Amino acid sequence: MTGSAARRAAFITFEGIDGSGKTVHARIAADRLESRGISVVRTREPGGSEGAEAIRALLTDGGLERWDPIAETFLLSAARVDHCRRVIEPALRRGSWVVSDRFVDSMFAYQGAGRAVPPALLQTMVSHSVGDVMPDLTVICDVGVETADARVQLRNRDGGGVPTRYEQADRALRQRIRQGFLDHASLAPERCVVVDTAAPQDAVAARIWSVICERLGVDDGQD
Repeated sequence: MTGSAARRAAFITFEGIDGSGKTVHARIAADRLESRGISVVRTREPGGSEGAEAIRALLTDGGLERWDPIAETFLLSAARVDHCRRVIEPALRRGSWVVSDRFVDSMFAYQGAGRAVPPALLQTMVSHSVGDVMPDLTVICDVGVETADARVQLRNRDGGGVPTRYEQADRALRQRIRQGFLDHASLAPERCVVVDTAAPQDAVAARIWSVICERLGVDDGQD
């Protein structure tokens, strides 16, 4: 095990609107961590555990109005409890790092800024669902809504996918969600780093890796 692998396990989350590149960059970061001999658990929200994945299926299908915003918040929180207790907490206890595609910041952006769920309720739900499990580093993948939309359309066309509930939403709502991520990140600068993911993928990945090395003490060696 390398020196960087022997350090305290860390929890990294990737956030952003659909089409921001967060999923790709979470994968790239996890690959690079593993190349340093670090044990990594890759996960996502909503989902990540058997129970949470069942709830994810409820949340991603249908139109945006399928769920009342409050009901949606409670479903997401139920999924997060299961995810934290069954996947994230055990991984960190055994010394594995965790890289998650979405976590609590998405709730403040989507349900808060996007659908006007009161911040006090969101904070209460987050506090009860995660306990002491909060990320050591959150990478906010930021890109304009128009660019993100084009990426989502290309992905669905090439992959045979269908738009999810929020991908079907109007552009004004998606813009509120994007701004929600930026606003929430500004409240936690010690944890959140905003990265412009409109740049070429290699350049973005290099920037994110630099942040991980600087903030979490990973050896910035050559792959």
